[in-house]
Amino acid sequence: MNYKKLIVKGITYSQSQNGAYALLLEEENSTIKLPVVIGSFEAQAISLGLENDLKPDRPLTHDLFASFISAAEFQIESVLIYKIIDGVFFSNINFRNKTTEEALVLDARTSDAIALAVRFKVPIYTTSEVLESAGILLDFATPNTPEHEEDNHREPQFSLAELERQLAEAVEKEDFDTAHRLKLEIDRRSDEIPF
Repeated sequence: MNYKKLIVKGITYSQSQNGAYALLLEEENSTIKLPVVIGSFEAQAISLGLENDLKPDRPLTHDLFASFISAAEFQIESVLIYKIIDGVFFSNINFRNKTTEEALVLDARTSDAIALAVRFKVPIYTTSEVLESAGILLDFATPNTPEHEEDNHREPQFSLAELERQLAEAVEKEDFDTAHRLKLEIDRRSDEIPF
């Protein structure tokens, strides 16, 4: 299967859900973003994993599990976000035993899988289907600006129909920040269509 590599771009406070955060993942070879809603504990765990200089006095749950993985002679090879159902992402953590080379795949919450991936500095992947279903464009270039001139000659990542579907979904979820960005992109593309 052809997997798409994701990069952790950041964590922001969710505008649409109180007390929640949005983990923003970006497909390595495009501007498609995959937003994953996570709780404050998970946001903290991922942030601490990204910051090498910050170490709590006592190990947090993810740090404890990371220590156990190493002590048990396993290594994490990758994380795979393999499907989304009703807004819930499903992920696997792919392990390998350092001694026997035996592979082990464990089901995990996406936030936990990513918290471990950043600690072990392993790749995070997803499928084309997940990107098509939940990916959004947040990097909206201003037409004809020099820094985006090359981008203007590429084919769009999503069709207008797909962007309109995502817009309707964002409005339904009351995610007006994303809806606004999608509307701007739809308007920009509509202006570029020759009549």
